[in-house]
This record gives sequence, structure tokens and C-alpha cells, in this order.
Amino acid sequence: MKREIAVTGLGLISPVGNDVESFWNSLLKGESGISAVTHFDASGLESRVAAEVKNFDPSPWMDKREARKMALFSQYAVAASVQAWRDAGFHEDSEGAQGSGYRPERIGVCMGNGIGGLDIFEESHTKLMEAGPDRLPPMTVPLMISNEAAGNVAMRLKIHGPAFTQVTACASGTDAIGQAIDLLRSGRLDVVVAGGTEAAITLFAMAGFCKLKALSTGYNERPLQASRPFDAARDGFVIGEGAGVLILEDYEKAKARGAKIYALAAGYGATCDAYHLTAPDPQAVQGARALSLALEDAGLEPEQVGYYNAHGTSTPLNDPTETLMIKHCFKDHVKKLKISSTKSMTGHCLGATGALEAIVCIKALETGWLPPTINLENPDIANGCDLDYIPNKAVQFQTQAALSASLGFGGHNGALAFKKI
Repeated sequence: MKREIAVTGLGLISPVGNDVESFWNSLLKGESGISAVTHFDASGLESRVAAEVKNFDPSPWMDKREARKMALFSQYAVAASVQAWRDAGFHEDSEGAQGSGYRPERIGVCMGNGIGGLDIFEESHTKLMEAGPDRLPPMTVPLMISNEAAGNVAMRLKIHGPAFTQVTACASGTDAIGQAIDLLRSGRLDVVVAGGTEAAITLFAMAGFCKLKALSTGYNERPLQASRPFDAARDGFVIGEGAGVLILEDYEKAKARGAKIYALAAGYGATCDAYHLTAPDPQAVQGARALSLALEDAGLEPEQVGYYNAHGTSTPLNDPTETLMIKHCFKDHVKKLKISSTKSMTGHCLGATGALEAIVCIKALETGWLPPTINLENPDIANGCDLDYIPNKAVQFQTQAALSASLGFGGHNGALAFKKI
């Protein structure tokens, strides 16, 4: 019999709030975090909107000296992890992870990240080109490489189990949580700090996505309307940033210590399209199989799932393909399924998105409220987008299980299933 895995702590940094309560309230109100780019001068780009984190101050979660030794994606990861750690009822003191009551060797980190410290890369490359190699900052490589978020979380919390990094593009956060579930079920660990982080709103990243024709370009003067999943007038995704982190524990041990348990992290499925570097397979077979694997892993039938948080990127290719994927998996139940894309408000936070959307599923189970897909004015029925995407207004809806999926460049498909406790 599979061990049950409890979610006992939540933390996040996002474009619509820098804690779980403000994030959740913003989503239920249908408030968008998308605006004109402020991180750099985007005037030369075709796409000039993004979902930036606002008013981020790392000091509640880490020492200022620590923060200066981290790229922004690491700061976001540490901030979200410390929030989740505290939310799980664990102590922070000189003993670090020992304040949890668990041995530090039995605690791990699984952090998803798509790109790493692009802000550091750009700053350092500029100095290299302008002043030569002698002027390159000595900490360039340690700050920018993708694994440093997991490393910094482990150092901040004094965790001595494995600190892994999943890099599967936009599926990274989802796959990191899935990896954590497997580690806990195997008995290798008692607790895992799991999630995803990203801070890639930079000139280099946005210019690259613009060359791929992936970003929204038609709403530069109307940024709040730019991300419009499943709508016929969508024209690309809006890049976002942030971090989401879950504390996952063996259910029996969490119960024994009297922990608050939000939900069960019940199932995980992953596949690869093996089709194209950037485009999803239009047949949606492997994406649907990832969903079915997550359901099977959780011991769920499709009819038991009431809510699905969509990858829902607002791109011409993703939305009809994902809709077909959902139909393949849920079959006759699909017309009863409630679906929404919170990327309509948060933008696409790349490696962080799966973790943020896992938190959405967990809060939906806890509260009985489902956030909307905003900007859905004219569903793209001509291309098959004809399901219930919860348009524009949150709804009350009780369900015993929720599913989320993340689909990444390279054909990576990851899915998570959560059960109400």
C-alpha cells in the first residue's frame, strides 16, 4: 500500500501577492498582476507586458547579507520556502531543521527551475563585453546556475538530505513536487520542501521569446487583458515570475505531530511528447496519459475530480491542444469538470507555475471556491475550446479531488492530483 503524503505548509511569492492569503484573495477577485514591464526598458520589444512580482522585500525571510549573495530566483525560492516552513509549524532557530522535530538528514529539497539567474547572466555578460574578463564578478557562476535555489533553501533551513533541482522547462515545479512525493513514498525522507521558482523577466529572455513569436504582442496598451486563455482573441503568453513551495510529509507522521494538513498530495504522472522542441503534439495523447497516470497513482476515477487547473497559457497552440488532452482523459465526465487558468492573472511563471497552481488546487479543496479564467469573452469554440473554463467570476464548488498539469518546451508533461482531507 502506498504511503499517503500530506501537505502541511504553503508559501509563495507571486505577481498577485507575496503570501498565500493575498494571492488567493486576488485570484478569487479576478485581479490581474500583469502590467507594463518595469524591470528594464522594454521599448524595443514587440511584447512589453509582464506579470512582475511587486514590492518584494526579502528581509522577513532572510538576512540582507544572505540576499545579496543570491540571484532573484533564489531569493524568491528562499522566501517562499521559509513561509511554508513556518506555516507547517516548524521552528527556525540556531538548530535549523532540527527545530522541525525531524532529523535534518531525513529532510530534503526538490526545487523546479526553468532558466536560472538570467539577471546575473545579463549583468555579468555586459561587464565582460564592456570591460573585459578581469571585470567579470567572481560570483557570476554560483549565483546564476539553476541548482542554487535548492542549495540556498537547504542552507537557509539547515537541511542535510538531498537538495535536487528539476529542470523540465515549464513543467519544472510540477515535476519537483512529483519527485518529492516519490521520495517520501519510498521512505528515503520524512519531509520535503518542494516547489518551483523563476525570475526571468529580463531583456534577454523576453527578446528570445519574442523571436519565437510566443509572447502576447497585441495588448501592450491594455496589459490587464493580455493573458486570455481559451479566448478566440488570445495571441500569446505573458511572462511572469515568482515561487511556490509546499511542505510535504509522511501523512502518519504529520498527523502524529498534530500538524495542520491542507490536503493529500495523492498522485503524479509524467510523460514526454517526443514530438517538437516548442510545440505540443496536436494529438495530445501523451499529455492525456500524464493526467491518467496521476489519477491512477492517486487511486482516483475521472468522475471523482471536480476541478482542473489548466496549464492554459493563452497561446494559439496550447489551449485547443490542452482542451483535447482533457477530453481524452476525462471522457464523458469532461462536461461536468470545472476548469480554469489562473495564468490569466499571474501570467506564465515558467518553472514556478506548476507549484503556484498546485497551491491553487489545494486552496480550492480547502475553501470550496474556484478561481476564474479572466478575459474569457469569446471562447475559441471554432478550435475546440468549448468546456467550462469558469469565465471571469469565481464560483463556489465542492470537490473531493483536484488536478493540475504543466506542459513544457521539449514535450514535458507533468500532472499532480490532490485529495481533500
